[in-house]
Order: sequence, then C-alpha cells, then structure tokens
Amino acid sequence: MKLDILAIGSHPDDVELSCSGTIAKEVDRGKKVGILDLTRGELGTRGTAETRDEEAKNAAEILGVSVRENLEFSDGFFENNTAHQLEIIKILRKYRPEIVLCNAIEDRHIDHAKGSKLASDACFLSGLRKIETIYDGKSQEAWRPKHVYHYIQWRNLKPDVVVDISGYIEKKMDAVKAYKTQFFDQNSKEPQTPISSSNFLESITYRARDLGRLINTEHAEGFTVERYPAVDSIFDLI
Repeated sequence: MKLDILAIGSHPDDVELSCSGTIAKEVDRGKKVGILDLTRGELGTRGTAETRDEEAKNAAEILGVSVRENLEFSDGFFENNTAHQLEIIKILRKYRPEIVLCNAIEDRHIDHAKGSKLASDACFLSGLRKIETIYDGKSQEAWRPKHVYHYIQWRNLKPDVVVDISGYIEKKMDAVKAYKTQFFDQNSKEPQTPISSSNFLESITYRARDLGRLINTEHAEGFTVERYPAVDSIFDLI
C-alpha cells in the first residue's frame, strides 16, 4: 500500500493531539493516511502499554486511517542512532508517503524533540540508494518523502504553515478522547498529570480556535518546516 501521508509520533496520542484534524480532513478527501507510533507509551503515569494499544486502535478507527503500526522503541530511552533510523527507513520505503508529519522540533517531553529529529533524519536517509534495507525478505528501493512537517505540541511554537480544519474539530476531539486513561476523567482514580486536567483537554480546542481566528477560519492546526514553505501561485494563500 502506498500512502499519501504518514504521521509519526513518539507516543500513541501525539498524532491525535496535534494533527488529527488535518488527517481527518485529508482522509475525507480520499487521501491514504497512516500512523506510525515509535513507542507504546509504556512509561506514561496513567494506564498501561496494553490500554494504550487498544486506545490507539480505537483512535485510528475514528480517524479512518489506512494503517497504524508501532515500532515498540523504548519509551523515554530511544535514540537517534543507526538502528532506530533504519527501522523507520524500512517503514518509509514500505509505504512511500509523499508527506510525513512528525513531532515538534522542541517540546516539554524529551521524546518529542528526539522523535522529531529521528524521523526527519530517517526521511532524508531513506532517499539514499546505497543504504540497503530488507523488509519481509525483499530488498527495498530508496524513497524520500517530498515534504516533512513538524506539528506543534505542548509549547506554543510559531507555525510556518497553518491548515484550516474547520468542520473537523469534533472528530479530532473524539480521537483524542479515545485515550480514556490519559485525559480528563472526573471519575478516574489515577494520579494527576499535566495532560489529565480539564484545562488541558479544553486547550486543544481553544488553540485550534485561536489559530483559526488568525487565518479567518473556525479551527486550524499549525506546523513548522525545515525549509521555506512555497506555493505555486500567490493566489494559493487563503
């Protein structure tokens, strides 16, 4: 299966929190979208790796993505090294996405910036023909995505690109709330965390509303890029 978009997250729920409105919109437009989780989020204070597996599956069904995989890297301790890069390269060459969405370039959680650089480096290396990879017993051809976008997470980074997701905020929030162990639940007996408050859950919507306000739409999501964003025509800007 060839994907149009591959969204990569260090943990299950990174993608839902940050760019699932964009994903839902593109799925509705007929694009094939996949999600790649680098870890199972096993160090999370609330829930377990097993509950996160189930929650990730449910969120993927809500968004209608074509595939979701997990590389099961070590949560908190994976590194941007040859071994980890090669595992991501195999996935990139398997699905051959045109666009990759990945973690924020800097953030509160150390895995986010690590995952961001790891995914970005793997996207470049995947295009080098002399790097040989084998998947399911077959040699893979080189493949480099055309675009790499970094979504915005805990910190309010200044976006380079803003995507209108008007009409998709409810589906985004449904996908986020699929992670029942992680986010606000007044009946939960689990320890409180920075992301389990009602304020955090509400902040997802008001960030989207504020970005939408800035581009004169209802809701939006922001991304940063490592090169100049470009348009074919000045009229392509909204």
